[in-house]
Order: sequence, then C-alpha cells, then structure tokens
Amino acid sequence: MKNPHTIIEIAMNQNNDFYNRVYDIVRTIPHGKVTTYGIIADFLGAKSSSRLVGWALNAVMDRVDIPCHRVVNRQGELSGKMHFDHPTQMKERLLAEEVTFIGEAVDLSKHLWKPQDALDDLL
Repeated sequence: MKNPHTIIEIAMNQNNDFYNRVYDIVRTIPHGKVTTYGIIADFLGAKSSSRLVGWALNAVMDRVDIPCHRVVNRQGELSGKMHFDHPTQMKERLLAEEVTFIGEAVDLSKHLWKPQDALDDLL
C-alpha cells in the first residue's frame, strides 16, 4: 500500500515534469477505483490538458507499475482501450478489480476517485 502522504507530495511537487506527475497520480488510484483524464489534469493545475494526460499514459501502457486501465474519460467510457494489447484488456482488468459498468461505461457513481478528495481526507 502506498504511503498516505504520497498524494500530498504530488500536489506540492511543482518542479517534476508533467508526465512523471501524471504517473505518480495514476499509481495512487486505489484498486477498484477509476479517475478521469480531466480530473488528473485539473489536479495538476492544467485543467485543459486532459489529452496530454492521455498521451502520457499512452507512452507507458506496457508498464505494470502504472495502472493505466484505471483512467477513463469523463463519461466513464474506456477511450484508451485501443492502446492495450487487445481492445477488451482494459475492461477485463477493471472487471477483475470488481469495477461495475453501466453498458460500456464504468459506473462513476460507485468507482470514481479524485486525488483532491484523497488530499482533503489527509488534511
């Protein structure tokens, strides 16, 4: 389990490059939870950079230490699924974590995680 202060360190670290800060946040997403590209961008102070978050994740799709499958679009859709080895792999990984779906979208009312909420809980 991650040190609970990791999210604070990410929020305070303005000197690290954007991609590495994205990876640090994605590593903190709890098992069975998801977040969105936009929520990550907003937390990093780059609200209109959700596509850049996607590009950052696309660059490390094969890294097992960065759970890219836990990042979805704002409707809960698996917009990054085509970047996995096969198009069903993202959903399979989420289902293995007991993430539930409404149609083809993650049920965000049950599984949405926001780094700001985690930070607020620690303060």
